[in-house]
Order: sequence, then structure tokens, then C-alpha cells
Amino acid sequence: MNIRKLILEGEGTTLDFKKTITSSQKIAKSLVAFANNQGGRLLIGVTDEGKIVGVKSEDEEKYMITRSAYQFCKPAIEPKFEEVYIDDRLVLVVSVDKSDLKPHYALDDNNKWWVYYRVEDKCILASSVILQTLKNENKATGTLIVYTEDEKKLFKFLDEQGRITLKQFSKITRSSHKKAQKILVNLILIGLLEPHTSEKEEYFTFINRKYL
Repeated sequence: MNIRKLILEGEGTTLDFKKTITSSQKIAKSLVAFANNQGGRLLIGVTDEGKIVGVKSEDEEKYMITRSAYQFCKPAIEPKFEEVYIDDRLVLVVSVDKSDLKPHYALDDNNKWWVYYRVEDKCILASSVILQTLKNENKATGTLIVYTEDEKKLFKFLDEQGRITLKQFSKITRSSHKKAQKILVNLILIGLLEPHTSEKEEYFTFINRKYL
């Protein structure tokens, strides 16, 4: 594994740097965020700036991550470990696969379970749309979508504006948030729409403009 090349790519949707693991509970957020998205790698012993400092005790780091994966993640996650030496400094690579058991929840300091999702280089609390998409992702095979006037209004709006929020979609169709959310989730599941989430807002765009 070319650690230097990975570091040059920088933190992103599938890559995160950690100088050290300070808490099994806190790292659970990163583990579930990777599992709920496309999977990813944690490079332990690398600073946020990409400097390799190495880990002092790989056994302690492995213990904290494994404890996190089983005790603070629900369902439990199976991390994989690889030790890589760079200039006599040990970098612990923790790989998390994309999960077939979504959604995964992380336990917070108040003993509440939350779903997180990896967006660029951040672990974001999953919105209601993302949460429903994760819950239905493995049931999407064979999903039949019938295009109604609501979908046509959505497509027209996206053609003109390029993006739409749940609130906007609910408004133009004069439908409840619950109904509008269900339509968006179904279109995400069949690969027509793509969600874009940040700490400030969530919006949706076309993935493939060749719809019926």
C-alpha cells in the first residue's frame, strides 16, 4: 500500500487521518459514517495536515478501535487492520467496508444512537432522506417507479434550476414532507437523483438526465 500517495490525495469521502485515537466512543462516528457510505480508510499516525508522526502502540490503537466497532456501533462493524512502516514510523491503516447492514448507528455521550454519513472529509448526521435511503437501499432491487405529475414537476424544476431541496419539492407539488421525501428516496435508490449534504443544507440533483 502506497501510504504517501494516499496522503497526497488528502482527506475525503473514503479517507480520514487521525494522529491518535483518544476515545473509542468518538471514533465510532467515523466508523459508521464510512460503513453507511462507500467504506473507507482511517490512517492512524497521520495528522490532519498529512504529516506522518506514527503511532506509539498499535495494540492500544487496535483495541480502542475494535472496542468502538463492537460496543459503540450498531450493528457492529468489522474493521480490518494493516501496519505500514514509513521512515521507521508505524502507520496503522484501518479499513471499513461499505456495509450491507445499513444504517449503522453510533452511540453519543448521552447514550443516544445516531446515524452518520461520510460527505467529503466530514462525518455528517444523516438527514431524514439519507436515513430512509439507507434503510431501503438493500430492498431497491426490482423497485417499480411510476412517474406521476409530482415527478414531472420535479424533473422540470431540476431542468430549470439544476438542484432542489425537500422543502422546495414539497412546495411545488403541494404535498407533505413525508410524501415528497418518499419520492426523493425512491429516485435516489434507482440511481436517478444524487443527494448533496452539508451541515447547512441538503439538496438533490440529477445523476442521469435521460429519464422517461
